[in-house]
Amino acid sequence: MDDALAAYDFLAPPLVRFGAGRIDSIGETVRLLGRRAWLVGGGRSLTASGARDRIEASLSASGIESTPVATSRGEPTVDQLVAALAGIVGRDQDEVVVVAVGGGATIDLGKALAALATTMPTDLLSQPRPEAQLDTLVVDHLEGVGRGLTINRWPLPLIAVPTTAGTGAEATRNAVISCPRRRFKKSMRSPRMVPRAAIIDPDLTASCDRTTIAASGLDCITQLIEAFVCRFAKPLPRCLVLESLPRALRALPRLLHDRPAGDSVAHRPDSLAADRAAMSHAALLSGMALTNSGLGLAHGVAAALGISCGMPHGLACAVMLPLALRVNREASRDDFALLEQAVDPDAPRDAAAAADAFVERIERLCQTAGMPAKLSALGVTARQLDWLAENSGGASMKGNPVQLDAGELRTALLTIL
Repeated sequence: MDDALAAYDFLAPPLVRFGAGRIDSIGETVRLLGRRAWLVGGGRSLTASGARDRIEASLSASGIESTPVATSRGEPTVDQLVAALAGIVGRDQDEVVVVAVGGGATIDLGKALAALATTMPTDLLSQPRPEAQLDTLVVDHLEGVGRGLTINRWPLPLIAVPTTAGTGAEATRNAVISCPRRRFKKSMRSPRMVPRAAIIDPDLTASCDRTTIAASGLDCITQLIEAFVCRFAKPLPRCLVLESLPRALRALPRLLHDRPAGDSVAHRPDSLAADRAAMSHAALLSGMALTNSGLGLAHGVAAALGISCGMPHGLACAVMLPLALRVNREASRDDFALLEQAVDPDAPRDAAAAADAFVERIERLCQTAGMPAKLSALGVTARQLDWLAENSGGASMKGNPVQLDAGELRTALLTIL
């Protein structure tokens, strides 16, 4: 506690509106930033979550003109982003606010669209092969695959409205974009891409099925743990983890069982609502934590699994989390012990015993969620391990407490094949 504090930055949305029913404030929120809304929605999230009618009513009551401009279908790709950008070429952007309503993929698509909308050439339609130029524009703004262009103009203001509790994309400064035909999954990243506002209404997650709750919830928990033990972890994000992770670890099993566990809360009519709120809050804080500290092995490999095997991001993180904990067990012993003691006041005072208890706790949670313990159960083969090990680098792996070369990572992956 007496160590000198190093300098750090902290990024977060300037406005966060959290709580049940806050979706009804979206019209008022748009008016703080502009007068027109471009809507980016998920393939089913707007309808299934019950958000569409309430959003339209709120925007109308505030005198906001709204126009759908993109629909997210799965994790965003270069081609999806190009199609969305092509649809807004030449449109007046004066006082436009992008409103992204959906899971992390939808919000990432909205963030990337808002960021690149202000960088498109104004005469694009008069130039030859405009979609090819948009393709180049997208790739050149992604880390490690293009020309490394930065977001040097302010994006259109973006309001993020999550309908799942997991990715924390409503509070991050990046958008993850994949390209199956080029075999990459990379980030577009800039402090300017942090949403101007985040509206987190836990009621919007009530329609999520068990598979979504499990994958998104474990993605959130992975982010909280990795941001806490990351080599670049900062003090403020660590405080956020200590506040939110215990709530999430209590709430997620109850949501997975579709009802609260234990007689003490079984008869409270708001018990599931409280658990949804805990997970939505944890997801928000996980986004703040990862964007200001970093991540680790689970997320580093998850990106490669998404490209190589088409594995959804939340599922990939959930499968990788127990391995990441075991790999980092010795290096992160004291941190794992702190997390266990935050979750359980009766946890062992001995750091080694508490760290072991934490690893076991997370392994049990993954089992409760029905996550496979082996990569082979998801179709991964031994011949894919070399590619996975070679292509799991990047910012996330740089933050892992234990630095692994490709050979060491392959050996670790082999233990869960």
